[in-house]
Amino acid sequence: MTQGATLVAGIGNIFLGDDGFGVEVVRRLAERPARQDVRVVDFGIRGLDLAYALLDYPRVILVDATMRGGAPGTLYVLEPDAACSDAGAGAGLTAHGIVPEQALALARSIGAQPGYVRVVGCEPAQIPDADDIAVGLSAPVAAAVDEAVRLIETMLQAGDA
Repeated sequence: MTQGATLVAGIGNIFLGDDGFGVEVVRRLAERPARQDVRVVDFGIRGLDLAYALLDYPRVILVDATMRGGAPGTLYVLEPDAACSDAGAGAGLTAHGIVPEQALALARSIGAQPGYVRVVGCEPAQIPDADDIAVGLSAPVAAAVDEAVRLIETMLQAGDA
């Protein structure tokens, strides 16, 4: 385990419009001065890679598009159920797709014990079907990227993560 380190993981598919939110946020975070105790990674759609990476970090911030019913561009900080069920851990999780809860359940089933897990999510305006390609974020989601970067930096500085 990486003692005391925090993983900030961007999740999403840049070819599905607003689903690329997490990827864009970690890209911007990576442009900032690096902190030795924080690793910023674009996992994109590599769910299995994320599940295995969770074995190494006591603190994790997942960044993803998150449909919760709010206005497009609304940011959320969510605490996934600490008891993510091992039943079906990894069900539907492939090397080419990811849902944070599935990655967490799979990681826990193979021994990951992150003590702090948060999801910084953004309400998408629209995520097209997998058969449609839409590159780029909608205006409200693109406008939320810098705010999400500031939110994550605040979480890291406050020692919450």
